[in-house]
Parts: sequence; structure tokens; C-alpha cells
Amino acid sequence: MKKITATAIVLNALFNTAMSQDSTKGTLKVSGSVDAYYRFNPGADGASFKNNLTSFTNSNNTFQLGMASVKAEYTHGKVGVVADLGFGTRAEEFSYADEGTLQAVKQAYFYYSPSDKVKFTFGKFGTHVGYELLDPQLNKNYSMSYMFTNGPFSHTGVKADFTLGGGAGLMVGIANPIDVTAPEDGNTPKTILFQLSKVSSNFSVFLNYAGYFGAKIQMPTASSFNQVGLTASYTVSDKFSLGYDGTIQMVKDEVADQSKSWWGSALYANLTTSSNFGLTFRGEYFSDKKYGIKTGTNILAATLSGNYKVGGFILVPEIRLDNANAEIFSKNGIGDPTKTSVSALLAAIFSF
Repeated sequence: MKKITATAIVLNALFNTAMSQDSTKGTLKVSGSVDAYYRFNPGADGASFKNNLTSFTNSNNTFQLGMASVKAEYTHGKVGVVADLGFGTRAEEFSYADEGTLQAVKQAYFYYSPSDKVKFTFGKFGTHVGYELLDPQLNKNYSMSYMFTNGPFSHTGVKADFTLGGGAGLMVGIANPIDVTAPEDGNTPKTILFQLSKVSSNFSVFLNYAGYFGAKIQMPTASSFNQVGLTASYTVSDKFSLGYDGTIQMVKDEVADQSKSWWGSALYANLTTSSNFGLTFRGEYFSDKKYGIKTGTNILAATLSGNYKVGGFILVPEIRLDNANAEIFSKNGIGDPTKTSVSALLAAIFSF
């Protein structure tokens, strides 16, 4: 109780100090999105086996609502607060480690910027690890990569962002175990967050880390967890750009008494053909042979997505081919195994 009270006093003092420095009225910004999709895979059986091992598109031959989302951000001087809520299967899968109303909370945090070079954030926020994002309008592909699917998704804690000059930046933070908003046991290990970045007019690169060591948790039961990732983007011209995502996750499994790891690498090629239409190709290689979280195999996935935009509306036709070095997919809907899965989907997104 003393710790909680002390924290509340400090946060209240910071908030009041920042508010007193700027007496003008604050600004409220509201945004949101709704997305839905239809997916077809000839090997899926329509019930238990969807021929899909990635996030958010676990259906076959049905129309599905992805997520209805609304985000409110209020800023006043050097202080701001964000409430980002989502409803639907996409939001529930994103907050899989939470229960009840917490599953609707995609992000909820406040921030304080004592200067234009420092920003402190406290609450639940999306992870800095990886290339793809939860909100579908922020991605070019609608289906997700294997690297995104295997996390992390979010962090609940505190972080500090520093602008170093010359386009360089540094972020450090500490949070609950990955994806956990409110752990039942206060003795669970805290996750260390780190990011080093360099951004220019046509190129950006981010070196990311999240991990802990010296403690045990239940999912998985591990004495260490470390994930390192590198994301980058390069704008070749106003018509063509490239993106890259690579990451490796390593844990020490105390139950099996062994170290496990998975890793992946993906290249994104974006072609803008007109002011209303573009194409994105994602090629991903995912290796799960040394972990066995889902596939226990290596997978090469190729995804081609179109993006037709009119105002806030985006129509995404997409075709995807997943090929593994073991028979982890079904080829006819009755469970006969195969190494390859082909799927097609059509997604509609409206954002405001």
C-alpha cells in the first residue's frame, strides 16, 4: 500500500507540474477503424482445422468481423493520455493473456515530455519488437507473419524515449512479463525493454530487445527469455519501397531442462501503381525446429496483397502460399496431410 501511495503522489505531482506550465486548453483526437474479411482455403475443413497457423485469420469459407476499434488521445501541454479500445476476435487474440474487460484494452497509457528530447510513457502499449502492427490499416498485408504471431504483442510498464540527435533515438523500459497486463503474482519477472534507432528521410533501422533472466514463469516455465530483432525500411522512390523484419526468440525451459529458440526473417516489397492502388509482396522464412511452439518445422510463406484506397476505405485482395518441410497442413478438408497450404482472402477496412 505504501508503494502504491508513493507512486500515486509522484505521478500526480508530475501531472500537475506539466499542466501548470501550459494553461491553454488541451486537444482531443479521436480515431478508429472497422475491418472484416472473407477467407477461403481448399484444405480447411471449416471447423477444427483452418490450415492457418498465424494470427487473426483463423476461419474458412465464412465472412468474419476482425475488429471494431476506437482510439482517443488527449494532449495538454507536455502531458497526454491515450485510451485505445478494440472489440472482436482480432482484439481478443491480441490480448490473449488477459480476461474479461481487459481484453478490449489494446493500449491505455499516459505520457509526459519534460523536453522535446525526452518522453516518459506509463501504462499498456504495443510492442516495439517487429515490423507489423495490430491495426489492419497500418499494414499492407492483411494476414499476419509468423514472427508477429509468436510475439510479443504488448507491454505494460514504463519506458523512456530519448532523442539523441542526427536522427538517432534510444528507448529503455521495464514492464510485466510480455503480453500480460495484470499478473496475479507480483513476484513475476520484469521484462527489460530496449530500442536503438536511426531514422532519415528515406531510410530507417531499429534494433530491438525484450527479455528477462534469473526468474521462472509459467508460460513458458523458463529461467530466461530473450528476444532480439531488427527492422528496417528503405524508400527507393515514390513508387517503390522495401521493408525488412528479422528476429530470434530464446528461452531456457526449466521443465524440459533445455534451451529453445525460434527465428524468422521477412522481406516486404511495396509497389505503388497509382494514387489509389498498390501491391505488397511479403516473403517470410520461419524456423521453429528448435522450439516447437506450433509447427516444429521450417516454413516458407509468400503473400501478395493489393491495396485499393478511396478516402478512409481500403480493399485488400490477397493470396498466400505456405510451404513447410513437414506435413503440417491439410490438403482436402478431411485431415489428409500435406506440406503446402494455399489460401485467398478479401478484406475491407475503414478507418477515420
